[in-house]
Amino acid sequence: MGKQINVSLIGNPNTGKTSVFNQLTGLNQQVGNYPGITVEKKEGICKLPRGLKAHILDLPGTYSLNASSLDENVVIELLLNKNDRDFPDVAVVVSDVENLKRNLLLFTQIKDLEIPTILVINMADRMERKGISLDIGILEAKLNTKIALVSARKNTGIEELKELILNYRQISTEPCLHASIMDPEYFGRLRKAFPNQSLYKLWLVITQDVNFGNVNRHSLNDDNSFHTKSNSDLKRLQQKETILRYQFINGLLKEGLKIDLNSATDLRIRLDRILTHRVWGYVIFFMVLLIIFQAIYNWSSYPMDFIDSSFASLSEWTKNMMPAGPFTNLISEGIIPGLGGIVIFIPQIAFLFFFISLLEESGYMSRVVFLMDRIMRRFGLSGKSVVPLVSGTACAIPAVMAARNIENWKERLITILVVPFTTCSARLPVYLIIIALVIPDESFLGFNLQGLTLMLLYLLGFGTALVSAWILNKILKIKSKSYFVIEMPNYKLPMVKNVAINVVEKTKAFVLGAGKIILAISIILWVLASYGPGDNFNKAEEIVTSKHIANADSNLEQEIAAYKLEHSYIGILGKGIEPAVTPLGYDWKIGIAIVSSFAAREVFVGTLATIYSVGSDEEETIKNRMAAEVNPVLGGPLFTFASGISLLLFYAFAMQCMSTLAIVKKETNSWKWPILQLVIMSAFAYLVALIAFQVLK
Repeated sequence: MGKQINVSLIGNPNTGKTSVFNQLTGLNQQVGNYPGITVEKKEGICKLPRGLKAHILDLPGTYSLNASSLDENVVIELLLNKNDRDFPDVAVVVSDVENLKRNLLLFTQIKDLEIPTILVINMADRMERKGISLDIGILEAKLNTKIALVSARKNTGIEELKELILNYRQISTEPCLHASIMDPEYFGRLRKAFPNQSLYKLWLVITQDVNFGNVNRHSLNDDNSFHTKSNSDLKRLQQKETILRYQFINGLLKEGLKIDLNSATDLRIRLDRILTHRVWGYVIFFMVLLIIFQAIYNWSSYPMDFIDSSFASLSEWTKNMMPAGPFTNLISEGIIPGLGGIVIFIPQIAFLFFFISLLEESGYMSRVVFLMDRIMRRFGLSGKSVVPLVSGTACAIPAVMAARNIENWKERLITILVVPFTTCSARLPVYLIIIALVIPDESFLGFNLQGLTLMLLYLLGFGTALVSAWILNKILKIKSKSYFVIEMPNYKLPMVKNVAINVVEKTKAFVLGAGKIILAISIILWVLASYGPGDNFNKAEEIVTSKHIANADSNLEQEIAAYKLEHSYIGILGKGIEPAVTPLGYDWKIGIAIVSSFAAREVFVGTLATIYSVGSDEEETIKNRMAAEVNPVLGGPLFTFASGISLLLFYAFAMQCMSTLAIVKKETNSWKWPILQLVIMSAFAYLVALIAFQVLK
């Protein structure tokens, strides 16, 4: 008992498994990927009674141990591999009190693996309202386990669960149903061939594409000591196993579960009729999106103004307090403005994650998936493609990984290829600063024009993704069967703790991930902008002064700074690419920002902040300096309605994210698809931006 207890949290999707995980671990958790694959790995530490600790691993949601996706394979391979450092001392299967019949299928399979297994019956707070009563004694006796009746929402039963985890050695490992009864003769031969192995583990190895120990499917098929079955026979046996398990579960629930329909409510049915209606369902979803984007703009304006002025003041304070020199300039003109250009957008990004969490936690997102399947089918996608497309509003990387749940390979590939068109949070800083410059801060029919523009950009991303999917569906000659199954979870009030943890973790990951890139690029850009070759840079003061007519000293200083920037290394590089971006309405500074933002789209604002050496004590300094920029070719403001719309459209369509390309390569196991993405999306973005500027100017 001295060592840390390994606990695997297992369950069907939508059973509240994540809520139980959050209650057990709080903020003592981290998210990563399993080695070598892109399946998300959530783990945390739970403090148990008597000063002991448990390592809690939240495994991907799975309906059974008959794997049909990469997520489910992860669960099976861990449960079969005793040498894995995460192999559980105890498995905790989380079930939903309203869907016990379906949830118990997975529980009975895990019990057959002879691992100490605790059954958590979650959402116990709904029992009275739904007219449900349980006989825990009968259920524990029939299932050979201990049961924790839990309400993760109300934090009840969690301490009892911790006690059960602590005393896991007292839980019986005897299966509640021996799968071998479905074909005693076959399993008898199997036992003789491998006398030292667990029968059910052998069965899983035979029927799934997994390995454990020194036994795998190939060694079984090559073994002549017993007759191996054909794939069709194995499928029939799997179906027989499922039927046997459900017969056992039905008999169990007849004794241990009672439902009084007179006290149950039908609110869910009434809500579903409205939210999934052929007309009103779409209207409601559109209004939900409209409210979200209006709120992102209105609620975040105050903290953004505070952050903007604070970074401007910090930059000015640093310049005044530290000794003059290159190091001080690097901090005050490079690092602080570069980071300030990202930190200012934390409020909006946090609000975006907040609203997405609310939609998922409440159960509404599953209705959106069901609703959108009618439309998605016409474009060669699945209703499940909505999840990656909506997740793409946070970040394309987890959105691409979320496509793993789409069983059909063609639909999955198309989803992966079009997801980058959806507006991710990395585009948000670019959109917000450009919209603020070129769209009036006025209202139309009570709606803010800037908020409407932002929503239109999101809808444009979704629309382009759908059209691209339709084209790919016609072009790609991949044959595969398609089916759509979605579970409608119960409606529930979002748990404050779950939403808070999700917002904090996602925002922190975004800021830290972007911050490293921005810090490095800010330093490089500052060096390139602060130094240059030849006399044009080194003698800039003399050259400008000799041309300068008696003007104010401040104007002279600005002219010198502008001349030095133009003849710095970054100026020379920018001038080199300027001919390619001038037709789009941009100057060389925007060209540099576009090139550097290939590392991450959000770098665009930080790059311009660094190039413009933002560091005065003015409010909204980045915006003011960008607004004051003059178009070197056409004269007048650089950021006009035409150039602004051109830039917005370029970022709406361009593949400006090397991390997304890397994850697409990993998910498709080929460089072919990410290279095609990069070339086609960039060319399309350039063409659309060119047409937009030439028409609007």
